[in-house]
Amino acid sequence: MFENLQDRLGSILNGLTGRGALSESDVSAALREVRRALLEADVSLEVVRSFTDRVREKAVGAEILKSIKPGQMVVKIVHDELIEMLGGEGVGVDLRAAAPVVIMMVGLQGSGKTTTTAKIANRLTTREKKKVLMASLDTRRPAAQEQLRQLGAQANIDTLPIIAGQSPTDIAARAVQAARLGGHDVVILDTAGRTHIDEPLMAEMADIKKKSNPHEILLVADSLTGQDAVNLARSFDERVGITGLVLTRMDGDGRGGAALSMRAVTGKPIKLIGVGERMGELEEFHPRRIADRILGMGDIVSLVEKAAENIDAEKAAAMAAKMAKGKFDLNDLADQLRQMQKMGGMGGIMGLMPGMAGMKDKMAAAGLDDKLFGRQIAIIQSMTKAERANPDLLKHSRKKRIAAGSGTDAAAINKLLKMHRQMADMMKMMGGKGKGGLMKQMMGGLAGKMGLGGLGGMGGMPDLSNIDPKQLEALQQQAEAAGLGKPGGGIPGLGGGLPGGLPGLGGAKLPGLGGGFPGLPGLPKKK
Repeated sequence: MFENLQDRLGSILNGLTGRGALSESDVSAALREVRRALLEADVSLEVVRSFTDRVREKAVGAEILKSIKPGQMVVKIVHDELIEMLGGEGVGVDLRAAAPVVIMMVGLQGSGKTTTTAKIANRLTTREKKKVLMASLDTRRPAAQEQLRQLGAQANIDTLPIIAGQSPTDIAARAVQAARLGGHDVVILDTAGRTHIDEPLMAEMADIKKKSNPHEILLVADSLTGQDAVNLARSFDERVGITGLVLTRMDGDGRGGAALSMRAVTGKPIKLIGVGERMGELEEFHPRRIADRILGMGDIVSLVEKAAENIDAEKAAAMAAKMAKGKFDLNDLADQLRQMQKMGGMGGIMGLMPGMAGMKDKMAAAGLDDKLFGRQIAIIQSMTKAERANPDLLKHSRKKRIAAGSGTDAAAINKLLKMHRQMADMMKMMGGKGKGGLMKQMMGGLAGKMGLGGLGGMGGMPDLSNIDPKQLEALQQQAEAAGLGKPGGGIPGLGGGLPGGLPGLGGAKLPGLGGGFPGLPGLPKKK
């Protein structure tokens, strides 16, 4: 979502950090470029003016201009003001009220209210262990109530039975009563939308609010809407009084300015963001993490959380045991590729790695898109059980059969086999006994640099058992302090690159990656 803004701000701030000293005119010139980049990203003019004025006020002070690294100080000021513009601290959905807690969803038609309602209900059910009831108040859009019922059935979440002819306010009152009688912790009201803001819509929202007395009123807005999203947020807040924002389609290729503007204009926190179509693709909005991503500093915390959700702990332990013995067959490679697909593919992972956001373009130019994973998995699935366990069996005739079965060619199979051989050799080195193994030595050095103590974890995947969220936040700050994500930074002690793991996917060489990609170090277990 923020890729365009990230590229522009990255180049502007890199120019500052490369200077030995800064004058007031240097800072002013850079801020003009920052202002232009924000406007091009669809951030509203009033928000841009306020942002650049605050940055200028702090960045032209004598102590900044005379500091040892004035460029780095300006980057820090921009970073801090960006966090402030996005809301400072992350705020989740507030459930601190007597049950059933009523959450009212509002927004325009087509913004994704119904799907988001189901996603929030699923999140509260699976993560918070709450009993949730969903109710559709949309009596105008054809099959809107049936859509919510089907989403509830898919996620095994209760929905209010449909009674034809009831008004939205009557449905709201019935939903709250049903939730109270059914022992539900939360009731989510999915209200109707319009194609535009009008008086009947606002009057209906006010009536529903009066009838149901919601604890949370969440405005669902499409993040690709642009400047109109700001007017939408302001109108709903003035008439209904929203308590938070949910932005959908944050995985799109829009410019992202709506996210920055809506929070600044309404003063209401962005609580959740939709990052995909699937039920689990809803994330909490953390201003610091988003600011880090925009400025190319990565987001280790979100990456580890994503890994924790997608990595099977038992499989990880079994694979770690195999790798410790230097064993790594094509079944293991396929499992690694599937895990990376679940975590958003190479592009998604690179976007969260400190200092690695710029690698995505180089990877794309080298033909290393996420479709490559699908093709490689298809090749492995076209092999027999014996061939996957022992790749040495693959001679010309077998490769011809596999190529026909996977829709690829012999060259693609050879590249996959070469990649597997390199990874298998690396696993043997990492599992070697000399001084505890290469991986242990490298990760021990990294741990010392970052003050983390002993680091473990399977062949590139983090040890995620019993992680304390406070440790994750501390890790992000320690990474920034250690230079990760800063221009020319990289990971200390590893030559600015990352060794091992996925050596040159498809045989291509990627500068700064040491020919591969191992994943993240394990984190210390909670005491």
